[in-house]
Amino acid sequence: MLTKRIIPCLDIKDGRTVKGVNFENIRDAGDPIELGALYAQQGADELVFLDITATNERRKTLAELVTGIARHVNIPFTVGGGISSVEDVYVLLQSGADKISVNTSAFKRPELVDELSREFGSQCIVLAIDTRFEEGDWYVYLNGGRVKTTTKAYDWAKEAVDRGAGEILLTSMNNDGTKQGFALDITGQLSQNLNVPVIASGGAGSMDHFTAVFENAQADAALAASIFHYKEIEIPDLKKYLYSKGINIRF
Repeated sequence: MLTKRIIPCLDIKDGRTVKGVNFENIRDAGDPIELGALYAQQGADELVFLDITATNERRKTLAELVTGIARHVNIPFTVGGGISSVEDVYVLLQSGADKISVNTSAFKRPELVDELSREFGSQCIVLAIDTRFEEGDWYVYLNGGRVKTTTKAYDWAKEAVDRGAGEILLTSMNNDGTKQGFALDITGQLSQNLNVPVIASGGAGSMDHFTAVFENAQADAALAASIFHYKEIEIPDLKKYLYSKGINIRF
C-alpha cells in the first residue's frame, strides 16, 4: 500500500508566502525558502510552491527562487504559476524543481499536457484544477479562480490524464481557507475513477479532516497552507495522529 503524503503549499506573491480565504483577503505568511526548509525538516513529504499572480500578471515563475529553494530543501517540490511552454518547464527543472504544475495554460491549450509529458515524462506533470461547486456540479475556474468555465472538473481531469498528466492537484474554492474540511465528494470522484494520484487541497482545519480525505475520499495526498504557516497544526503531530488512526504514513 502506498503511503499517504502530507504536502504544505506555499502560495507566493512578489517573492513572499501569502494566504487567503476563498482565494481572497491575502495576507503575508513569511519567507518561502525558510518555510520550505522548516517543513522539510519537520517531515513534510513534498512541497508545492505556486506563484499565484504569475498567470494573471503575465509573468513567469522566478527561476532564481526555485534555485534558492532547491539549495535549502531536501524533499521533492513542485512549482507552478504562469507555465505555458516546454521552455518554461525546462528552465524550472534545470533550476532544481522536481515537478511542475500547470493550470490555466493547459486548459486553454490542452495539447500543452501532451507536449510536456512527452518531453519530460508524465511523473513530472501535475495538473492543477481550481473548482467551485455551483448549479449542482463542480466547474473549472481559471486565472487563480477569477474566470469561470462551463467545463466540469471531472471531465477536464479525465482528459488531462488521458493526455499524460501524472497527478491531479484539486483545489475546492468553496472550501479553500475555511478550515471546514476538504471537499470529499469531488476528491473521491477523481481519486476513485482516475488512475493517477490525486492531491486534495482546500479546507484543512483539523487532523480529522486529513483522516476523512484519506479514508473516505481515498486521496493520495493532502495539501494545506494556513494551518501549517500559522502553526495551528505541526506536521510531526499530524503524522503521529494519522498513524494512530491506521493510515499508512511515512515518518
